[in-house]
Amino acid sequence: MLMRLKQGLFHQANITMLKNDTSNAITTVRTVSDLRNILKIWRNNKLTVGLVPTMGALHDGHFSLIKRSLSLSDRTIVTLFVNPKQFGSNEDFDTYPTDELSDIKALENLSVDVIFAPSTEEMYPTGNITNISIPDIGDLLEGAFRPGFFDAVATVVCKLFMISSPDFAFFGEKDYQQLLIIEKMVQDLNIPTEIVGCPIIRSKDGLALSSRNVYLSEKDRLVAPLLYKILNEILDDAKNGEELKKTLNNAKMNLLNSGFTQIDYLKICDKKYLTELNNFSFDARILGAAWIGNTRLIDNIRVN
Repeated sequence: MLMRLKQGLFHQANITMLKNDTSNAITTVRTVSDLRNILKIWRNNKLTVGLVPTMGALHDGHFSLIKRSLSLSDRTIVTLFVNPKQFGSNEDFDTYPTDELSDIKALENLSVDVIFAPSTEEMYPTGNITNISIPDIGDLLEGAFRPGFFDAVATVVCKLFMISSPDFAFFGEKDYQQLLIIEKMVQDLNIPTEIVGCPIIRSKDGLALSSRNVYLSEKDRLVAPLLYKILNEILDDAKNGEELKKTLNNAKMNLLNSGFTQIDYLKICDKKYLTELNNFSFDARILGAAWIGNTRLIDNIRVN
């Protein structure tokens, strides 16, 4: 049935179908209209749709989101789109690690149904000026260090939701603040999509997986897992009644003494609103962002 649907779609949409040696077929779509042609058939067949938005450079963290979608949804769309609006003027848009062909090959064996890989012009046609803004929670933590970042994230995600009308959308807890902002946007705009948060996937030494980890030098890669270790030490000290300000200051010094070059933030925050806490609570999240060499790492852990 799936192959019959895909063969029919081949005649209705300008799509690309790639096959690997095991004859798995994957459909890559470049335009909004072509994706909607596919979605129309899925909807007519009463199929649920899961969306996994990514910027490519896929790794096991992304694959965990995709597998979650495959388990909950009848059909799964993975997006490959490096959103230029969420990069600041001094950030890494021009060097962001992209390899679309490698990503497509990596998705072939996962039984993903469609890849949506639009151009910048397709997502932001001439004259496109609308932005989604999530104040307050979007101005904290990452928002304070990357002004406008979450407006750009919310805007592109909202566009993807409007384009694909997914029943489910999957986001990793590694970008915890982003997850909360997307949940808030969906709630406020009455978007009928269920947001599914998925656990952080880590290397064996604890480093949270990220596409930007490829920037780490061999030396820095050995030090990088310390951020996760320090977050857990903060949690242990806080549970043991240590004064939070002292605990956080000690943690910052430990990171700097171990090879990190700059600490953007280490904070214990309310897990829903991300306001910084003065007293320990089990309704908290511990979040950190720090630089090692030229690479900025973010991580977080739950308290309970």
